[in-house]
Order: sequence, then structure tokens, then C-alpha cells
Amino acid sequence: MIGRIESTGLRDPEPEDRPILLVDDDPAMLKLLRKSLGRQGHSLLSTQSGDVAISLSRRSRPALIILDVSMPEINGFQICEKLKQDVRTADIPIIFLSGSEIFEDKLMGLKLGAVDFISKPVQFQELVLRVNTQLSLRRAQERLEKLHRKNEALLLNILPGSVADRLREGERNIVDRIPEATILFCDLVGFTPIAAKMRASDLVALLNAIFSEIDRLIEKHGLEKIKTIGDAYMAAAGVPDPIDNHAGRMADFALELQQELGRVEREWMLPIRFRIGIHSGEVVAGIIGTKRFAYDLWGDTVNTASRLESSCAPTQIHISSETRILLGDAYEYTPRGETCLKGKGILETFYLNRKVARSGYPLPLRSGGADKPRTKPEPVSALDR
Repeated sequence: MIGRIESTGLRDPEPEDRPILLVDDDPAMLKLLRKSLGRQGHSLLSTQSGDVAISLSRRSRPALIILDVSMPEINGFQICEKLKQDVRTADIPIIFLSGSEIFEDKLMGLKLGAVDFISKPVQFQELVLRVNTQLSLRRAQERLEKLHRKNEALLLNILPGSVADRLREGERNIVDRIPEATILFCDLVGFTPIAAKMRASDLVALLNAIFSEIDRLIEKHGLEKIKTIGDAYMAAAGVPDPIDNHAGRMADFALELQQELGRVEREWMLPIRFRIGIHSGEVVAGIIGTKRFAYDLWGDTVNTASRLESSCAPTQIHISSETRILLGDAYEYTPRGETCLKGKGILETFYLNRKVARSGYPLPLRSGGADKPRTKPEPVSALDR
């Protein structure tokens, strides 16, 4: 009856309640194992075939495998080795059953990755206790892994991936000088009087609809969300890691955001207007605080982008001449002429209208001639801060 599969319990168990797989070519031993473990309420799968055992392990990912060493065609050691070499089954704990008392056999089983080795004739009370111990360890490990995944997801919602990696590696006081980046500020115009007339639940739903759409576009264009401040949104391109044509990516994002915010305005039937300001240049980036810490940006580039937003006409995208140079002829602009920005003085600025290049990102045009190679962020020393 090689190859026969018997099953009890749930067919598709949850991860924390996966079945135990019993593998033995002796039908009498399988019957005893099922009887002893079935009384404990365990879900069970069983087979007399090594090949079927490997297939079942890959498909069902059992919580534990009880594996006889002396199997025909392919023995238990070979089965174990195949399972440990497969990423889908490598972490499944295996308990060997063997009629051999030879120490080298036990050592071989443990070297192959088994968690326990029980000699025949089996003392079933002992077997049940060892199985329950291994299942408890397995459940504890899965809880820790699930908690780790949640913590990872939470950390990546707070920090950029490369910055989170540096924190995990033990780096502290993370501060970098980034030579080239593009910063965007987006603010909702006249939102305070609109909010004053809305129920709290509707207000939160509206902001969630707007910011969720911005988050989606941020991910689509490979940019970095820095923070939200009330009804304002700050984003960066080329931070913390350099990217090709940061200005072009930000421009494409801003143009698509312009369209999507117009759609939200029509759907909600509210005068939700916006202003967008974009500037390119050097920034300092780093983590501030020890509790509820945040990744933030500082420098003249950040201040200029903010001033461009606050001096922008509603529904427009206001860019600096530095960003205009980087974008080159791939976009259509409306010159705004010389604009007085608070704290900055008179600057030449433009409104970004649309993209005219047919495909891809254009090579950035830089003042002063040939294109320079992109440079990595430079750590900022304490003396520079």
C-alpha cells in the first residue's frame, strides 16, 4: 500500500494549526501513531511513501513531520535532506523514528536538521510529550515571526527602507548631506473653512481619500513621502537614495497629482483647490528625536520649495528655475517672471503645464555644460551641523 495517503482533521488548516505528517512504511506503526496523536486532538496526515511525503510537505506545509528512517526506495535521511534543501519546507521540524540504537545514526539525523530522534519500540507517552513540546516551540516561533513582520511593516511606514536598514545595523545619529534632490510641497487652499462646516467623520474621510491617493502616486513614481502637516504634504525625489532624473520623476508625479486632485474635487463636490511648489538642490536629511522619531529634511532647498507652494496660484504647479533647467525641453511651461518669495527675495519661476516628451525620462540638463555623475549622500559630521 505504498503511496496511500490518509488524513484526519481540517483539510486546509490555518498556519498555527497545520497538520502533523506521519511517514512510515509500516501500516501498523502508522495506525498506532494516529491513535496516540489523534487522542490529543491533532490534525494528521500520513503516508507510507517517501516521495509522497515530500510532495505533501511542499503542498500542506505541516507543523511537524514524524519520519521513519528505514523507508524503502528513499530512506528517511534522504527525505530529510531533500526537505531541508527546499526553501518551502526547510523550516518544518522533523522527528526521526528508528529501530537503530547506533549513535552515529542519531548524530546523522541531527546533523541533517532534525529536532529529535526517538528509538523504536516507541514509548507513546514520551512521543506525545516530545511532539507537544515541538509544536509549542513552533507556535512560539511563528508568533515571533508574525510580530517581526508587523514591526518591519510599521518601521517601513515611518522610515525609508535604506534608513531603516541602517538603524537595524546599529547606526545612530543618521544625518546625510544629499547633493541633489527635488522637494515638493502640496497644500490644500482654503481647506480650514471647508473643514469647519464638515462633520469630523466626513473630514477624516476626505483627508484620507486625498492623502491615500497621493501615497499611491508616490509609490508609483518611486518617490519618498516625508510627512504630512495638517492638510499639507511633503515629498522628495532622490532622498535618501539617489535616483535617475529626480526632477523629472517629481514633475510627472505633480502633473498626475494635479489630475487626481481635480477628480477628488469633482467626486466630493467641494471646492478643494491645491497649490504645489517644487525646487531642486542640496538637502540635509536625517532622523530627529528618540521617541516617535521622524525622518526629516532641512536646508535652503526645502525652504524654497515651501515658499514656491505658498506663493503659487491655486491648481498650479510652481517650479524654480533650477528645476526648470533640470527638466529641459521635455515639458511645457508658463514663465511667471520674477517672483518675490518671502525670505528669498526675487527669483525667476515658472508654472509647469504638461509633459511633451513622448517616452522615458529625458537626461537632465544642467547649467554649466556636461552632465555630472550622480553622487551618493555624504554623512554630516557633528561639526557641520
